[in-house]
Amino acid sequence: MSLLLLGIATGAVVVVPFARGGEAPDGAAVISMLIAWSFVAGGFIAWDRRPENRIGAVLMILGLGWAIGRLMGPPTTDSSLLYTVGVVWRLAWIAGFVYLLLAFPSGRLSTVAEKLLAGIVFVAAVPMQVLWLLFLEDQDPPNAFLVWPSKATADAIDTSQRIVWSGAALGLLAILGKRWLRASRPLRRTLVPILAGLVTVVAFTVFVIVDKFSPGSSVLRWTALATFVAVPAALLVSILLARLARSSIGDLFIELRANPAPEHLRDALAHALRDPSLLLGYWLPEYETYADLDGRPVELPEDSGRATTFVERDGARLAALVHDASLRDEPALLDAVCAAAGIALENAQLQADLRARLEELKGSRARIVEAAQTERQRLERNLHDGAQQRLVSLSLELGMLGARLGADAEAKQALDQARRELAESLQELRELARGIHPAVVTGHGLKVALESLVARAPLMVQLTVDLDGRLPEPVEVAAYYLVSESLTNVARYANASGVTVEVTRPDGALVVEVVDDGVGGANTEGGSGLRGLADRIEALDGRLRVWSPSGGGTRIRAEIPCA
Repeated sequence: MSLLLLGIATGAVVVVPFARGGEAPDGAAVISMLIAWSFVAGGFIAWDRRPENRIGAVLMILGLGWAIGRLMGPPTTDSSLLYTVGVVWRLAWIAGFVYLLLAFPSGRLSTVAEKLLAGIVFVAAVPMQVLWLLFLEDQDPPNAFLVWPSKATADAIDTSQRIVWSGAALGLLAILGKRWLRASRPLRRTLVPILAGLVTVVAFTVFVIVDKFSPGSSVLRWTALATFVAVPAALLVSILLARLARSSIGDLFIELRANPAPEHLRDALAHALRDPSLLLGYWLPEYETYADLDGRPVELPEDSGRATTFVERDGARLAALVHDASLRDEPALLDAVCAAAGIALENAQLQADLRARLEELKGSRARIVEAAQTERQRLERNLHDGAQQRLVSLSLELGMLGARLGADAEAKQALDQARRELAESLQELRELARGIHPAVVTGHGLKVALESLVARAPLMVQLTVDLDGRLPEPVEVAAYYLVSESLTNVARYANASGVTVEVTRPDGALVVEVVDDGVGGANTEGGSGLRGLADRIEALDGRLRVWSPSGGGTRIRAEIPCA
């Protein structure tokens, strides 16, 4: 209500200077009235919309300032002092207008360049204007500030003012143009007045330059001044665009009634907010963090270009919308979107929580497999460096002992028997060590390890390995165990005459296929060891499939990502 009364009061003040002449206003007076009214009206609406922002107050002050400047000029006053003060006042108004453009939309000058440019324009508009009036003569009404009449000095100061303004105008165009080009799509909707400001600066600069060489063109002057109306008009257009954006909430309701899949919810909200960069983070109470729909953590932004709006339902946190910072100027739109999407966000939150749990389960399984693999490597090293080395040493000692026995045939026969049993024990120990961890994979790679495995197989194996280098060790070890376990199962249960093993790497994934012509009937749930292989491969984000119809042989195919 207070803002409404203030708007009515300022409107009355604006009308006064244009009604005092007692005659019908001419075109110039109409343009001047439109400038005052547009700034006051635009400021009133902007202030009512965002009272904490200075822009609304600056617009209203500029509108009132324009009207006061009109009071200080003919035909409303005959006072030479008021007229002279009005000459300075009206140019100072231009400095205020430049401040408005530089401070839009936050209401504050944020960079050194903006503050420097605003200061330069103020110096040209006020101190230099006063200095000019100290030397200016032949004015009607008389110049109240005249001290040292000098037309040459006044002309020199006037030329300097126009040069300073022209340079400042170029700087202003550069700053505003850069701001527009770097703005995000939602922010450009707010920055529509910037474009109008660019047009106004260009038109006024043309007037300043042309008027120096061809003064007295009232048409050019009032055409330039008329462009000032474009700025508050553009502000009203941007507010209207924001209101139209709010009308898209109806479309959002219709879209949400169709119960879209959670993965399509972000697109629906981004369309309603007109922000393609929108990110959604769902609150996971158990982990006390935000995550995307796949359960991956979402970091909330800390930079000034992004902002976060939190969504709650019945006092419980649901999600966070990470959006363009300019949307903070449209809180009603954000509130409406959050309210409309509450139920859909709640459903999506449940799915995100489930996927986060699955990711945690997958990570736990991978850590278990990795820990088991590390322990297998340790055991294999202990067997190789401990028991195997001692058995090899014992075999050498037995050989040297046999050389010292001489002609004792019975003792030599017993010694040879002991050496044979020792060799068999050493071979069994090596096989055991290979089963615990294939050191050949670590040392020489998958291809050499598979060739060694096939060479020891008890049946015919056709091996094809098409790889162009080493793979990550966990992938190579998993592939080795798959082939080893499969060949063992074929030899024990399949009654097959031959096996084909093919290892390739198409499209960034390792593909291992083992095919036999045996009796079939294998499955991943029995005691064949395939279930453990499936767990190992799935822990690497891979997939194991088994085709084993009864009497039709068995085909095992594993795909492991390794890009």
